[in-house]
Amino acid sequence: MGKPTRWVTENGPGYSQWYIDRFRRLAAEGADLAGEARLLDVLVPPGSRILDAGSGTGRVGAALAARGHTVVGVDADPALVDAARVDHPGPRWLVGDLAELDLAAAGEPEPFDGAVIAGNVLVFVAPGTERDVLRRVTAHLRPGGVVAVGFGTDRGYPLTDFDADAVAAGLRLEHRFATWDLRPWRDDADFAVTVLRRPSD
Repeated sequence: MGKPTRWVTENGPGYSQWYIDRFRRLAAEGADLAGEARLLDVLVPPGSRILDAGSGTGRVGAALAARGHTVVGVDADPALVDAARVDHPGPRWLVGDLAELDLAAAGEPEPFDGAVIAGNVLVFVAPGTERDVLRRVTAHLRPGGVVAVGFGTDRGYPLTDFDADAVAAGLRLEHRFATWDLRPWRDDADFAVTVLRRPSD
């Protein structure tokens, strides 16, 4: 692992367990936890290979697997990965630093058709590694592969920086929305969902 992530430095002891318990409770209550998965599902062909980057407790990857996709999830927090393995068997859940992502070394050499970076992941990675994360995710995509990214616009990572990092990572911006259910983008939106693509040429 590289630098400590903001997930570690900004959250106190016990936060990971609180987060696990929260999403287990929401699932038990029947909350809709699959919005991000629905969007990615329409961006990729049926039966695609999908990278869940910053997979947390596995809710997004599990929903994609239920739709027939092959999912590999990676998160830096071992407690969240353990919870994903318990709650959502089927996808492969791995502990790893997204800024140093090398899935071939973990036995996953095949490129991905798409990737999802949900749950404010990019504002929880180690400061200054956002571009590295995007580069490593892009390196795991096939040409023409798509990435859907969502995070709060008030979390210290300006969209201008994100857009520059995405271009530097070799991605092209295709769409931007204010929510995962595709409400129109506006400049004062407090959340941004961006669809990026690795060019095929």
